[in-house]
Amino acid sequence: MSNAAKSLLFLTLLSGISALLLPDDSLGNAALIICGSMFGLFLLALLAGRKIKFDPVLR
Repeated sequence: MSNAAKSLLFLTLLSGISALLLPDDSLGNAALIICGSMFGLFLLALLAGRKIKFDPVLR
Protein backbone atom coordinates (compact mmCIF):
# COMPACT_ATOMS: atom_id res chain seq x y z
CA MET A 1 0.00 0.00 0.00
CA SER A 2 1.38 3.39 -0.94
CA ASN A 3 1.89 6.27 1.47
CA ALA A 4 -1.01 8.16 -0.08
CA ALA A 5 -3.32 5.19 0.46
CA LYS A 6 -2.18 4.82 4.07
CA SER A 7 -2.78 8.49 4.82
CA LEU A 8 -6.20 8.43 3.12
CA LEU A 9 -7.15 5.32 5.10
CA PHE A 10 -6.17 7.11 8.31
CA LEU A 11 -8.19 10.19 7.34
CA THR A 12 -11.17 7.99 6.45
CA LEU A 13 -11.08 6.28 9.82
CA LEU A 14 -10.62 9.59 11.64
CA SER A 15 -13.56 11.24 9.88
CA GLY A 16 -15.72 8.13 10.35
CA ILE A 17 -15.07 8.10 14.08
CA SER A 18 -15.75 11.82 14.32
CA ALA A 19 -19.01 11.33 12.39
CA LEU A 20 -20.09 8.74 14.94
CA LEU A 21 -19.20 10.96 17.90
CA LEU A 22 -20.71 14.20 16.60
CA PRO A 23 -24.45 14.86 16.93
CA ASP A 24 -26.71 14.52 13.88
CA ASP A 25 -26.65 18.14 12.80
CA SER A 26 -24.94 19.82 9.89
CA LEU A 27 -21.48 19.22 11.38
CA GLY A 28 -22.14 15.48 11.67
CA ASN A 29 -23.41 15.37 8.10
CA ALA A 30 -20.29 17.18 6.90
CA ALA A 31 -18.14 14.55 8.63
CA LEU A 32 -20.06 11.80 6.82
CA ILE A 33 -19.56 13.55 3.48
CA ILE A 34 -15.84 13.91 4.19
CA CYS A 35 -15.67 10.24 5.22
CA GLY A 36 -17.28 9.14 1.96
CA SER A 37 -15.05 11.30 -0.19
CA MET A 38 -11.90 10.15 1.62
CA PHE A 39 -12.97 6.53 1.12
CA GLY A 40 -13.42 7.15 -2.60
CA LEU A 41 -9.99 8.74 -2.83
CA PHE A 42 -8.56 5.82 -0.84
CA LEU A 43 -9.95 3.36 -3.40
CA LEU A 44 -8.50 5.43 -6.24
CA ALA A 45 -5.11 5.49 -4.51
CA LEU A 46 -5.22 1.72 -4.16
CA LEU A 47 -6.01 1.31 -7.85
CA ALA A 48 -3.32 3.78 -8.89
CA GLY A 49 -0.73 2.08 -6.68
CA ARG A 50 -1.19 -1.36 -8.21
CA LYS A 51 1.52 -2.60 -10.49
CA ILE A 52 -0.31 -3.76 -13.60
CA LYS A 53 1.77 -5.84 -15.98
CA PHE A 54 0.91 -5.14 -19.58
CA ASP A 55 1.91 -7.56 -22.31
CA PRO A 56 1.62 -5.78 -25.66
CA VAL A 57 2.14 -9.03 -27.59
CA LEU A 58 -1.19 -10.83 -27.82
CA ARG A 59 -0.75 -14.56 -28.16
